[in-house]
Amino acid sequence: MALTARLALTGPDASDPEDLFGSALATLFPGDDVANQHGDSHHGLLYTSPHLPRPIPLTLAEVEAETERCLFSHYLWNSSLLLAELIEAGTLGLEIPREEGIAPAVSAFDVSGLRTIELGAGTGLPSIMAGLLGARRVVATDYPAPPVLKALEGNVKAGVQAKNAPDGRFAVEEVLVAGHGWGDLDGSLAEENERAFDRVLAADCLWMPRQHENLRRSIAWFLEDGEDARAWVVGAFHTGRGNMAPFFDSEELAEVGLEVEHLWERDCDGQDREWVRDAGVEDMSVRKRWLAVGVLRRIRRPLGEGEGKR
Repeated sequence: MALTARLALTGPDASDPEDLFGSALATLFPGDDVANQHGDSHHGLLYTSPHLPRPIPLTLAEVEAETERCLFSHYLWNSSLLLAELIEAGTLGLEIPREEGIAPAVSAFDVSGLRTIELGAGTGLPSIMAGLLGARRVVATDYPAPPVLKALEGNVKAGVQAKNAPDGRFAVEEVLVAGHGWGDLDGSLAEENERAFDRVLAADCLWMPRQHENLRRSIAWFLEDGEDARAWVVGAFHTGRGNMAPFFDSEELAEVGLEVEHLWERDCDGQDREWVRDAGVEDMSVRKRWLAVGVLRRIRRPLGEGEGKR
């Protein structure tokens, strides 16, 4: 099943011919183009999974200020769809297509009983999925802009409820939505939650190279110190591979005490391929179909050595 097949628009009918044509592009040209951002200022989204008892409605932020629009938090991106799908499959023990030797076992994405924090959450879909499937603590964060946080809080609080969870899975003890600017480690959220999470989630947060260092710092700050702690980072190529690939630079990750455990590419139809940092000139329609999936962990050093700058 295609990655975007679970989505439907909600809200007013798209009566404008241009709107209708735009929404049908992925159907008209399945081999050439695919939508990689979903929703708009007039429409919300309905996310329907065959493994959840009811669809999950998602509201998008109504942003007006240019500083808020530039965040692009007012869309749902394919990176969030993929991360939610991996969490669902890993936690429920579902079989999904996987290329042996390229992608890790799907069970690696099990959130049962874990504490999760999502950075740059946008609509909050991965956090909602984690909260419904057995995570113990769920924190969803985004840039501290009121419209962005209002939409995120509405989605997470409405979505993470027992009635939306499969039987026997709901175990969440705390659900929190908070503002967090990447690299800002002086606020109350950071001060109270240093190394407090088993899993750090980040979906479609790699398109701004100038923010890579700050994002790495936040991931390292919130990630728990144990050997089993992991960060799951999914990024798209829609702004160019050259913009997002440097995030995974081994030396830069090592500066904050992190390393790559797994890194591969997956397209919207579930095909896996090896990660390539430089693939030369890539056609935009092809580039939009692919996502990079990274699993990060702490570098294990001998006792007494520092674990990177903060």
